[in-house]
Amino acid sequence: MDFTVALAQIKPKLGCLADNGEMICAAVERGISEGIDLIVFPELALTGYFLRDLVPEVALRADSPQLARLLDLSRHIDIAVGFVEASPDYRFFNSALYLSMGEIRHLHRKVYLPTYGLFDEQRYFARGESIRAFDTRFGRMGLLICEDMWHLSVPYILAMDGTTTLICLSSSPGRGISEDESLGSTVAWQKLTSTTAMFLNCRILYCNRVGYEDGVNFWGGSEVVAPSGSVVARGNILLEDYVVGLVEEGALRRERIFSPMMRDESLSITMKELRRIETERNRL
Repeated sequence: MDFTVALAQIKPKLGCLADNGEMICAAVERGISEGIDLIVFPELALTGYFLRDLVPEVALRADSPQLARLLDLSRHIDIAVGFVEASPDYRFFNSALYLSMGEIRHLHRKVYLPTYGLFDEQRYFARGESIRAFDTRFGRMGLLICEDMWHLSVPYILAMDGTTTLICLSSSPGRGISEDESLGSTVAWQKLTSTTAMFLNCRILYCNRVGYEDGVNFWGGSEVVAPSGSVVARGNILLEDYVVGLVEEGALRRERIFSPMMRDESLSITMKELRRIETERNRL
């Protein structure tokens, strides 16, 4: 079915759960008033990104009362949002929730925690250990968090698990300059989302934050990408934005007929060769 999505390209305040919660709820209420079907927020939207030693202070259980208002609002609009999750055994995860009809439909814990360049996530977060697609009223979806998207196995696994829409929550800092003097990270992400959509015959909803933390800027550029790799809607660079796009079922159908990559993908061959590689590595 067709559905409308809003990508809330917000500027979270570092460590300010209450303020960020109000900002998120205001964006959700706007979506409800405008008849939006799904609203997506960036990675760690409730907390800000460069938390470091603040992680335990802002961590929430998935059933925390602080999330109750969002759960209630999800009776009117589906919500994908990032937060710091505290597990019962006091591990902390960079996590994303998909809320719908007043319930947690899915929780994803970021699998790939970057430790290069500006990043030091493995020092503060535990690593997620599963990659699962899930069913929604808009079809089968998959959640990824930023660095997950850069490891081909993650979107591939989700696609083989039946995903037709990939939702990627991101806090991508601006890094590097391309040959045409565009922001390097912007060019890289736009290539990645377009190529992934084409190879996997799926839509991609990419929501990136903006603002500054510790002198580092986040560049925004949130986008709705069709299964053909073309951009349906794209947000401003470096500025807060509220990007609305129509996700059309017909576009998915046309692309899967025209370029049936997923129809022809052989999971059995992939599994056979991965088992071979694993066996050979274990012999070394």
